[in-house]
Amino acid sequence: MSQFIRKLQGGNLEVFKFGMYVLFPIGWMYYFGTNLDDRFATKNFWPTAEQSNKIPLDKEEIDQELARMRMVDSVRRERREAQAAQFAAAQAQEQAQAQTQQNEQ
Repeated sequence: MSQFIRKLQGGNLEVFKFGMYVLFPIGWMYYFGTNLDDRFATKNFWPTAEQSNKIPLDKEEIDQELARMRMVDSVRRERREAQAAQFAAAQAQEQAQAQTQQNEQ
């Protein structure tokens, strides 16, 4: 090993370093750039055509989609309003109980 190190002095060392500077990135790119499908593939990563959204193109399809979206929005709005009414009723009941407890004391 010491004989190899003695040979890497002066110009030979510079040639060795230059070779490493050039070959290391090339080797790195070759290792990570070849056989990508097998090395870094994740099965079922991309959605299939059935799982993807289908953009409506015809006027009838667009109208149906808008009607569906409006229906979903109205159902969500009704749920929010019902929850808000329940929350308001619960708060009013708590306030009434608090008032009765204060009046009793």
